[in-house]
Order: sequence, then structure tokens, then C-alpha cells
Amino acid sequence: MSHKLVIVESPAKAKKIGEFLGSDYQVDASVGHIRDLPNPSELPVEMKKGPYGKFAVNVEDDFEPYYVVDADKKKKVSELKRALKDADELYLATDEDREGEAIAWHLLEVLQPKVPVKRMVFHEITKEAIQRAVNDTRDLDIDLVDAQETRRVLDRLYGYEVSPVLWRKVRQGLSAGRVQSVATRMVVERERERMAFRAASYWDVEGQFSPEESGGQSFMARLTGVDGSRVATGRDFDDRGQLKTAGLTHLDAEQATSIAAGTREADVVVREVSEKPYTRRPSAPFTTSTLQQEASRKLRLNAQSTMRTAQRLYENGYITYMRTDSTTLSESAISAARSQARDLYGSEFVPDAPRRYGKKSKNAQEAHEAIRPAGDSFRTPAQVAGELRGQEFALYELIWKRTVASQMADAKGSTASVKLQAILPAGHAATAAEFSASGTVITFRGFLAAYEEGRDEDRHGRPSEEQERRLPKLSEGVSLDVIDTEAQGHQTSPPARYTEATLVKALEEKGIGRPSTYAATVGTIQDRGYVRTRGTALIPTWLAFAVTRLLEEHFSRLVDYDFTASMEEDLDRIAGGNEARVAWLKRFYFGDEATEAEGLRDLVADLGDIDARAVSTIDIGDGIVVRVGRYGPYVEDTSLQEEKPRRATISDEIAPDEMTAEKGRELLEAAADDGRVLGQDPTSGRDIVAKAGRYGPYVTEVLPEDPEPPATAAVAPEGGSPAPAAPAKKTAKKTTKKAAKVKPRTASLFKDMDLASIDLETALRLLSLPRVVGVDPESGEDITAQNGRYGPYLKKGTDSRSLTTEAQLFDVTLEEALAIYAQPKQRGRAAAAPPLKELGDDPVSGKPTVVKEGRFGPYVTDGETNATLRKDDDPATLTPERGFELLADKRAKGPTTRKRTAKKTAKKATTKKTAAKKTTAKKTAKKSS
Repeated sequence: MSHKLVIVESPAKAKKIGEFLGSDYQVDASVGHIRDLPNPSELPVEMKKGPYGKFAVNVEDDFEPYYVVDADKKKKVSELKRALKDADELYLATDEDREGEAIAWHLLEVLQPKVPVKRMVFHEITKEAIQRAVNDTRDLDIDLVDAQETRRVLDRLYGYEVSPVLWRKVRQGLSAGRVQSVATRMVVERERERMAFRAASYWDVEGQFSPEESGGQSFMARLTGVDGSRVATGRDFDDRGQLKTAGLTHLDAEQATSIAAGTREADVVVREVSEKPYTRRPSAPFTTSTLQQEASRKLRLNAQSTMRTAQRLYENGYITYMRTDSTTLSESAISAARSQARDLYGSEFVPDAPRRYGKKSKNAQEAHEAIRPAGDSFRTPAQVAGELRGQEFALYELIWKRTVASQMADAKGSTASVKLQAILPAGHAATAAEFSASGTVITFRGFLAAYEEGRDEDRHGRPSEEQERRLPKLSEGVSLDVIDTEAQGHQTSPPARYTEATLVKALEEKGIGRPSTYAATVGTIQDRGYVRTRGTALIPTWLAFAVTRLLEEHFSRLVDYDFTASMEEDLDRIAGGNEARVAWLKRFYFGDEATEAEGLRDLVADLGDIDARAVSTIDIGDGIVVRVGRYGPYVEDTSLQEEKPRRATISDEIAPDEMTAEKGRELLEAAADDGRVLGQDPTSGRDIVAKAGRYGPYVTEVLPEDPEPPATAAVAPEGGSPAPAAPAKKTAKKTTKKAAKVKPRTASLFKDMDLASIDLETALRLLSLPRVVGVDPESGEDITAQNGRYGPYLKKGTDSRSLTTEAQLFDVTLEEALAIYAQPKQRGRAAAAPPLKELGDDPVSGKPTVVKEGRFGPYVTDGETNATLRKDDDPATLTPERGFELLADKRAKGPTTRKRTAKKTAKKATTKKTAAKKTTAKKTAKKSS
């Protein structure tokens, strides 16, 4: 039976779209890309020595790529071809961006359809949108395909030319990338700033004042000037701890304390009052990058989690396409947002004219909408609460609030500022002191009634948003009472490390990469070992320092921010049909004669001047250096001319900005060559030493050197390979295989232990772990106390129970252990919380019904059905009738569990040459540039 075949990327989309199109359409999924550039090692034998052998791209013939169908996609391609045989039309319905356009083109190239082909595009998966899309198709956009192909070839050339340089000069297995290397450099540069930073100390005075009239409202004001000179604050110091502006008063502790005391005795009057209108406009609807930033601030989601969650919301019809750098809303979306704001908050909260937002990104991609709730009318969070849970609900609610707020009225109010003058008595550090205070009063909340954008704290610890604070009504000349004053000391702070949110923001501001790829980029630099996290902060590793230094010194253009951003602009021109793909790639790889710019090929041609030791050495001062070695970073003292330099491993817990010369010497002392000998084990007579290791301080025993090999063992001739051993019996051979090298006992120090003060007795106790606490009288099983990855715990057979402290490993008794096992097992180190409220027996199930606090908020349950409380339901005052109603509503909707598709075991690829030739994809036809 004939039908129309629609191909999308994901099975989830296929299922949803199939429901909207009906039986005349068969909707299938390609499951992402179906083919790509292979690794050169996977090329057919006859191609490995040809022009495709290095990159799987023929750089000599218009950069023609050689694509192959992925091994795990061959079955899917066969299924699509079978479905196409009975189809009378083919609809390519992949995403409407460059990558989606390229997927559609690859499908076209592989399937070779003989029926009419239509390109179907949509930005949301709703019935109305899908039906509009199927009736309003277009042709494939070859310019978008060219741009995506250029990006793919560009990344292959960059990675395959530069990564081997890192292998040879830094460490095997490293990778370089057009965006990942620049992102790594940004994180490293911020850490360098922190390493070079020198803190400055400064003081100020804060006072509490009130009008002399009885009942006057008090307010806080800060010292801003003394004797006509402005008082220096943290913003006035540079990163070297020096004042940036001359003529400022830099207060010390003594001066500030004197001024605080003098102000308490002074006559204080209002010298100046000013007031101005306050207006705040709503933020634009979400783009990919702003969604990632806000989800990080408000929901504590990293970029990858945000994108995975948004993908699910999009595929299930809750939001529009989530990879976009456009802030534009469609007319229907504007109407929906204004209508919903009017219904929920009142007509005065909606401006007379719709708000329209321009694209902020200078490299804004294809004309998508902003990310918003799907449909021509939006569902409120309350309406989807029964369908969405956890992160999905929280992200939907965030998107809904931002979209509705973007069409609401400005917040209005006024900002008042006052300056106070205090004439200090004689004998203090100043004659006259000036205090200042300001306050903002919101008189009309406008869009703030729905949503307020999160802000990152500025470098000086203050949020970069206006704080609503009311000042009393004051006028010039009014006398004030001094309630209290306090001198406060401060230190300037180093530049804040990047978080995922702020790094994404910085990349977008610089025009580097695409917002849709930022999540993958941030994930990649962590997976490659260039960046690790501490809380939300991104900390570069010493390996990242070495890689970045090599790239900066020898491939400076490739990690230059402006040059990397210009590549994105060039790709935009290719996408718009204003730049030739082949000509651009030739300039990038072979160089540009017109501008005498060196190409990538020539940049990597001569590596002789790269000093591998130098790029992997970071000088931290006073003769102390950090080196990035084969097995990790270590500190070395170069000030001593010793035959064997002093070295010590650097723990991963030490951030680069914490590695000072003093810290380096401390590690060297602790290492003391082979470690500090604590004494001998009285049982074995072996030395027990304390060492500083990569994963923290530890103690270990020193084993005697291996004995001489037996006479029957093979001995290697000098300078040659081992001589063949005499034949051995099978039994002897098996015994040899089973024999294992004896390893020394090793134990990490507890978190509260100090490497410098650890003694032999404590070390031996550590080495004695795990400790047998005793035998369970009921089961007869041993109970042991041991330390693990997640902390100290007890173990009895397969039953483990957490201990509170590491010290319990030494002294927990059998009685205490049995008492712990007598308690119900806890999950996640927390006992099950008691119900918030008991409601009685449910009239339907007849079972006890209670209100509980769950992972995603309070809910009511009878043990069989769970129903989340709505926004207006208070667990403390929830009535039994309301609880039974929520359960009844949930039962009426039916179960919401999703079927899990079992993963099929991937078939092993055949290694026969004949089979390889049969399954190799054909070369793509050349496209005109």
C-alpha cells in the first residue's frame, strides 16, 4: 500500500509526529546522522595511501570528503530503503538548522529516491505546526549544507593536524579543536590572572542613622569620602593591589576605627537628596545560550543536562526548537503570551504595543524563533504539572515564565540617593566624613510579577542587580541620630573563575562557536582532562596550561579569539551563499597569498623549534616550577644544582592559583625524596613511609627488592632482546601465570590527618584496615569496618551501612555495629522522612493516605498512586478531601510510565576485506563551490 514517508532524526519525534499525520504517512527516524567521515585507519586498503589517506578528505581536489555509512546505521538505512520502495513521496523533516539540513542531504545521497522529495520544516511539534509544515514544504538548501560540510571538514583538518603535535610534544592521546582549544585557553587565562593577583587590604565604615524625630525609620549608609577626598573601595585597585587612580584616600584599620568612633560623637546632617525615576525592562525570550545560563543559576543544571532536558521537552511537544540564537517570537506566540499575562495578572500588566526583540548574537544563525512554550496558546505550568516531573517541569516553568514576562510591562519605581555629612570632633583621623546611601522603591512590579532574571555576582561580591530598599523621607539640612558605626576591613578578590554559565556567556559575547554546541564543548574540555570542577567553578589542570602554552606560542592564530570568531562569520557567509566553500577552505589550509596569511598546513610543517620541556614547565617563582609529566604534574626545585632534582607529585586537589612557591617547597619537604620514614613495622620489620601522592597524602610500606631470578629463567643479553627460555611443563607454566607480584600495603590519610605530623602508630592502624569488628551472632558473618570511595562504612556480606566519621573505623565496637544494622537501611545517607501529614483512608483504595516530601516537591500518596500537590496546595493545611481529589484526578489520567526500549547488542563488524568493500559508501558527487 502506497504512503508518504517522513524521516525525522529521533524515534520520540517520529512517534509524536505520526500521531498528528495519520495513516497516509509513515514516519520513521534516522536516529541522528547516518554517515560521517571515517577515521583514516578505517578507509579501504586501496585508499589509505591515496589523497584521502590522511584526513578522509582530498585536500588536493576541492576538499572532497569521503563519507561512509556508520556501522551501527547500516541496518537503519536498509529499513529506510525498504520503506521508501512503497512510498510515493519522501518528506525530509530534520531540524531546520545547518546540521539538520546536512542530515537531510546525507539521507538524499544514500537513499537515492526516485519519488518526489520535499523538505519539511517546523519549529515545534504540535498538531497545527506539523500540518502547516506538511502543506508548506521547500527545496533542500544547498548553501546550508555547504556551510555544515565546511564546518565538518574544517574541524577534521584542525583536529588531525594539531592533535598529533600535542601527542609528540606534551602527551599521547590529547586532542585539539577549533572551539575546545579556545575555550580551554579562556579558562587558563582566567587562572593565570588569579595566579598573578595580589590582594589589597582596605577599610571603610558603615553607619546606621535615623531622623531625630521620634519613630524615624533607620537606614544604613557607607563612608564614601573624608575631608573632600573619595574613599577607595575594592573597584579602585588593580590586580597588583595598587590604586588605579591617584588622589583617593586609602584607609587603614586605625584610621577607619578612629572615623567610626568620631562619627558616633559627631553632628550628622543630610547634605544632599536626589530622586530619579526607575524603569526596568523584561529580558528577551530564551536563546540556547541564555537558557543554559539561567538554568545554571536557578536550577543548578549544567549545560549538557539543560540541553538533554530541553530536547525531551521539544520532542514531546512542550517547547519550540531549543537550538537557536534568535530572540524573535512569532505573531501567534506574542499574542499567546500577551493574552496569558492579561488573564493571569491583569490588563495593566500588558503594554499597549507588543514587544519585539532583535537578535543579540552578531553571528545569529538561521531565522528560528526564540525558545518558548509550544502551540498557538500556551499551557501554564499548573496545566502540565501532571505530565512533567523534576527537571522537565522546572525547565518548562522557567521557559514559560520568561516568555510571558517578555511581553509584560516595565517595572516602575524611583531611586533615591542621599549624602550625609558628619563633622568629627578634634583628635580623629578626619575632620569631615561623608556617608552615602541609596534605595530603590518599586511602585509597579510589571513583569517582575511573573519572572526576574538571575544575575551573577560581580567580582566584588555584590549582585549586579538593583536591590529594592526603601529609605525614609529625608530633606536637606535634616539632623540625624547616629545609632551605631562600625569599621570594616576588606580584601580585594581575584577574578572569579568561570562557571559553565559564565563561560557560555563569554563564548557567545566573543562570537566563538555556536550556542548549540556550547554544551558539547564544555563537556569535551572536561572529558579531555583540561578542566575539572570545584562546585560550579571550572578549574584548568596543569595539562591545560601546557597545551595552551604550546598553542599560544606556536599556533597563536588558531587560538586567537578574533580569528576564531571570524571563522564563524565566514561560515555564515557560506550559509548565505555569499562565500565559496572550496575557496575558503583553500585559504584556511594552504594560506592566502593576497594577505600573506600562513595556512594550517605550513603552521604544522616545522615542529623542530617546539621545546617540549619548556611548554610543559610553568614557573611559579623562587626557583620552583611545575612540570607536566607523563604520569601527571609534579613540582621541582630548580634553584639547587643537584644531580637528582627534588620533586614531588601535585595532588589534583591543589588548584593552580594555590600552587605558590611556598606551597611547592612544602610539598617537596613532605615528599622528602622517597617519603618521610616513620619507623619500622614491628611485625615485618619493613619501613613505613608517609608520602604526598597525586590523589592526596598516604602511608605505605617499603618492600625488599626482588630476589635474583632463578637459574632457569631467561636472561636478556646485553643490549638485546631476552633469550628464549627453556621449555617448561604445562603445570609450571600455569603456576607462573597465577603468580602475582606482591604489592605493598597502602592507605590514604583521613581527611583530618596532617602528612607532616602523622606518626608510626597511626600509620600502622591505617594499614591494618579493613578491620574485623566482630561476628554477627545471628548470621555468623564477619562485620568489617573499611574506607571506601564514598566514605567509611560497615560491611556484612553484601549489606553495607555508612559510618558517621572516619575515626569510627578504629573504634566502632561490635555492639555499636549491631545497633547500626538493627536500624532500617537508609538511602543516600538519610533516613526516610516521616509523613508531613496523615489524611486517613482513601475512599477508593481504602488505604492510608499521607502527604510526603519527595524529590520534586510534596505529594499525596496511598501507597499505590502518587499525586503532586499543586502550587496553591499547602501540605500543612491540606484537607483529606483535597488529597483524595488529587489522587482521583491522577487515577483518571492513567499511568504515565514510559516504556523503556531495551538496547540491542551491537553486532560485531566483519573484518573480511571483501565484506568491507561491499559495505563502503560511495564517494559523494562533487558539488560546485
